[in-house]
Amino acid sequence: MALTRSAPGPRAVLLPGAGSDDEFVRAVFEQPLRSLGIPLITPGPGMPGDLVSALAEAAEAGPVLAGGISLGAHLAAAWAAENPDRCAGLLLAMPAWTGRSEERPAAVAARFGAASVREVGLPEALDRACAGVDPWLADELRRSWSRHGDALPDALDAAAATPAPTLADLSTITVPTGVAACSDDPLHPLSVAEAWHQALPTSALTAIPLRALGADRESLGRAAVLAHLRASSRH
Repeated sequence: MALTRSAPGPRAVLLPGAGSDDEFVRAVFEQPLRSLGIPLITPGPGMPGDLVSALAEAAEAGPVLAGGISLGAHLAAAWAAENPDRCAGLLLAMPAWTGRSEERPAAVAARFGAASVREVGLPEALDRACAGVDPWLADELRRSWSRHGDALPDALDAAAATPAPTLADLSTITVPTGVAACSDDPLHPLSVAEAWHQALPTSALTAIPLRALGADRESLGRAAVLAHLRASSRH
C-alpha cells in the first residue's frame, strides 16, 4: 500500500553506519521518505563527530526527522536526547548495542576490519571481509570501504569506541520513533532493537529478515517509516 501524507513533513537527516556511506542510506530511505513528501539529507562517509556535526548543522534551519543505520542510529538518538527541541522524530534502523560497545559483535567486526586494513591493505582486507558473505553485502562493502579511503581504519575504530545511548538516555526521548531491525542479523541483534523500543516512550518496532534487505534495500526504510507512522499515531 502506498504511503500518503497531506502535508510535507520536516527534512530527514539520516546518518550512515560504520564503514558505510550515504549511497546506502539513500538506497534504504530515499523513496520511502519521498512517498511522504519528506526530503532526505545524508552526509557522506566520515568520523562519528563529523556525522553529528552534519546533523546539528542541518537542524539549525528547524527541527528535523533524525536517524540513521547502525552507528548512525546510535549517533542520532544520542543527539536527540541532548537536543529535544531540534528533533521532530526519529528513524532508527539496526541499532547494534546499548551504552558502551565492549565486545558486541558489530564493534568487534569494526575493530577487526580496521586491523585488517592496516595489516594487509584495503584490497586484501576487502577480499577477506567479503569472503562467504552474500553478494549484495560484498558489493556494498567494496563500494563504501573504498569511498572512505585512507580514513577507513580510523573511522572503524572510532565507531567501535563510540558509546550508544543508554536505556536511561532513550527513556528521555519523547518524539515519535520508528525502530527497524533485521530479525536474523548477528551484528545488529533484534534483542537490541527490542530493548530500544521498550525504553523509548513513543516508539514502534518493525522487523524484517535479512533476505528482504538483500533483495530490496528499501524494505528496511519502509519498515522504519511504517514504525514511525504507528508511533506518531499514538503520540
